[in-house]
Amino acid sequence: MATDADAVSPRERYRSQVRADIKARAWAQLAKSGASGLSLNAIAKELGMSGPALYRYFGSRDELITELIRDAYRGLAETFRAAADSGAGIEGLAHALRRWALEDPQRYFLVYGTPVPGYHAPDDITAIAQEIMAALLDVCAAAEPEAPAPASAGFTAHLSQHRRWAGDHPATPGVLRRALAFWTRMHGVLSLELAGHFTGMGFDQDRLFDAEVAELASGR
Repeated sequence: MATDADAVSPRERYRSQVRADIKARAWAQLAKSGASGLSLNAIAKELGMSGPALYRYFGSRDELITELIRDAYRGLAETFRAAADSGAGIEGLAHALRRWALEDPQRYFLVYGTPVPGYHAPDDITAIAQEIMAALLDVCAAAEPEAPAPASAGFTAHLSQHRRWAGDHPATPGVLRRALAFWTRMHGVLSLELAGHFTGMGFDQDRLFDAEVAELASGR
């Protein structure tokens, strides 16, 4: 019986392999110099091809960056959805996010670090980002309901009219507030950890993260 792989021509397989090689070199450049240092000509030289030859696989630097960002977001979307589908609560989702981030810090910083100067993501990237948020909202909606703290009650009410970031998810304002608390708090801790700002401070970073997650899950 013929398989999908059998239907792919040798030329298509070669093109797919070269694109994968280009992306692997791009990730290595990102790890060394960040997105601002990404150079298609340097990648072409490393792969033993001319600049014009490489542009047959990726038409521009932005096209390559888009592909890398798309892969990163898709990986996190699948991670979040798998966690949500397995019944993970807020703590489980937080640890899934941290594992994904620690596996490849440069991948994390590409999508959640400093924006790439002059780069604008296409609509499909935004759609994948909304999938990630939808999975988070699902988990927060399934958590124990909580009364908004007096200090944040006003902002919780504000979210009832300012929810564009949540797409068409039917989350209540309380769920929106909990999801935003997760998003800001977890990314704050992870960004500091991955950038090395906790190094030398003398505490266990795993235990810090566990403590932050436990407080978040309890509604504090």
